[in-house]
Amino acid sequence: MTDRHLFGSAFAARSDRPLVVVLGGSGFIGSAVVDRLARLPVRLRVVARGRAALPARPVADVRFHAADLTDADAARAAVADADAVIHLAAHMGDGGSWRAAGDEPARLNADLMRVLITPTGDVPPVVVFASTLQAESGAAAGATDYVRHKAEAEQVLLTATSAGRVRGIAIRPTTVYGRSPLSGSTGRGVISVLAGRAVAGEPITMWHDGSVQRDFLHVRDAAAAFAAALDHVEPLCGGHWPVGTGRQERLSEVFGAIARAAAERTGRPPVPVITVPPPDFASAHDFHSPVVDFSAFPAVTGWEPEVSLAEGLRGVVDAAVDTAVDGTS
Repeated sequence: MTDRHLFGSAFAARSDRPLVVVLGGSGFIGSAVVDRLARLPVRLRVVARGRAALPARPVADVRFHAADLTDADAARAAVADADAVIHLAAHMGDGGSWRAAGDEPARLNADLMRVLITPTGDVPPVVVFASTLQAESGAAAGATDYVRHKAEAEQVLLTATSAGRVRGIAIRPTTVYGRSPLSGSTGRGVISVLAGRAVAGEPITMWHDGSVQRDFLHVRDAAAAFAAALDHVEPLCGGHWPVGTGRQERLSEVFGAIARAAAERTGRPPVPVITVPPPDFASAHDFHSPVVDFSAFPAVTGWEPEVSLAEGLRGVVDAAVDTAVDGTS
């Protein structure tokens, strides 16, 4: 994105510095989105339940807003007067797992979305929602609570868009990993977990023979995709858009690369990559290699991924080493 007027012509009649609200701005992807948008001439409201890292010398007018987004009144106040909202809020569960079930994931997906689709201004705001690739089959048997909640929120958003209440865009990123440039977080996904194990000298475990494939999207590239969505509102409005690199990687090879990267940093031999029985919470998706056409979003926006898998994995391993040295979590 350039520093020209954000949203192209979508907000030509509004302020030259539109108000963009990032919900979940302290999170793994959220902090990367904040870092990206802070380079633009906008007003940027960073919303999180706790503290959030803010850029040191932003072009944007950046303000932090603390809010519990499971509370409808607090959520309404958080998005008041927004020209655009990027919904990245997520419930991580007691153990930091996105797989957690319960009421709070619903309140941060469909219930929060119902707040976002009830605007008070004359111009329908833009709402960009971080969905999931699995939302395509969200109502299917065997879908996790996480997928069902995402699919329901996506449907609420796109139905409201059809009714003209908001201009909704559902982004369906593939597996996001990496080191977030603002917070330094590596998230709580499989890449981060296994990098920590490898740095600690523990074996890397797989729940299968390693032939399962995934498309891995670096968090900086994911943030650039959300920013690109704001610059192409009209052609993206009302759709759900898979976002990924278009490169399928065998997990055995990715896990082996993590082991080698950790060995280079620690000076120890690479830890073994072994197969273990899957845990009870494993889902059918964990053993499936999805085939997804990611070409539509780049064709509309011009967005392209820039971070190579090798570079991204090194960043996660570096973060794991730093954590081990500092004794932080």
